[in-house]
Amino acid sequence: MKRFFQKNWKGFALFFATVIGVFLLLIIAIPKAKPILGTGVKPTAQGAVKEVIHYAAIGDSLTEGIGDLTNSGGFVPLVANDLQEEYHLNGVQTDNFGKNGDRSDQILKRIKKNEDIQAGLASADLISLTVGGNDLMKVIKGDVFRLTQDSFKKPLKKYQGQVEQLLAEIRKYNPDAPIYVLGIYNPFYLYFPDITEMQDIVDNWNDGTKEIVEAEKNAYFIPINDLLYKGIGDQVGIVSDDQTTSSSETHDIKNNALYEEDRFHPNNLGYQIMASAVRDEMVKTKDKWLEKGSE
Repeated sequence: MKRFFQKNWKGFALFFATVIGVFLLLIIAIPKAKPILGTGVKPTAQGAVKEVIHYAAIGDSLTEGIGDLTNSGGFVPLVANDLQEEYHLNGVQTDNFGKNGDRSDQILKRIKKNEDIQAGLASADLISLTVGGNDLMKVIKGDVFRLTQDSFKKPLKKYQGQVEQLLAEIRKYNPDAPIYVLGIYNPFYLYFPDITEMQDIVDNWNDGTKEIVEAEKNAYFIPINDLLYKGIGDQVGIVSDDQTTSSSETHDIKNNALYEEDRFHPNNLGYQIMASAVRDEMVKTKDKWLEKGSE
């Protein structure tokens, strides 16, 4: 056996050298297989993302943050904090141009007249807009005792035209930043559950806003009605206080997502829910605002 190996060692050495050589060539020539499901993370080159972003929020009382007991601006600072933590940013500069009671036409007038708003919009990486609730309330207050669903058809068309003008005005100052438009919610659902038409009216109003937003380039509609109108935890009303009340008496029904003083605007928890919805949409569309050169 020893003499056999001594006689043939050169052949064995040549064989193994050939096998190793072919193996190395295969490693070089054949690309590595990619995971079937992927890693779920898109690598970003070092220095390819912005370190500081500018978020401008404009709109009505929901942007101003009415009902936020911290008086810090409702959902706007919550979104900013979430984005800073999510992407390890050095900072998120925010401008809050919300004004309680503003309709779409009034927001438009403020943009046209206010140079600070114009400058804030112009330099923003992303923009949010709350609009529609006060436009709808104007219709309701106009003839509350004789309203039907048909009463809202013409006002809705007019409102859609105003939203279209509003988005066009924002685009005059910032043609590229993504615009996130929040829908409205039905704050009356728990207090007047028998008025089912009100929910249909709110849904139609939201559909009208969504139609205009989706026609605009790089604009996104964020629905919030389903998140707020029943209260947190999808509970159909919260029966409060004295549980010994007789069944014949009316319980005090509360929506635990709304500010208790007016039962109309969101409270702190309501704004947190709104912030989560806005943040999630911004995260989904981060390629529109986070990467350098995406202005």
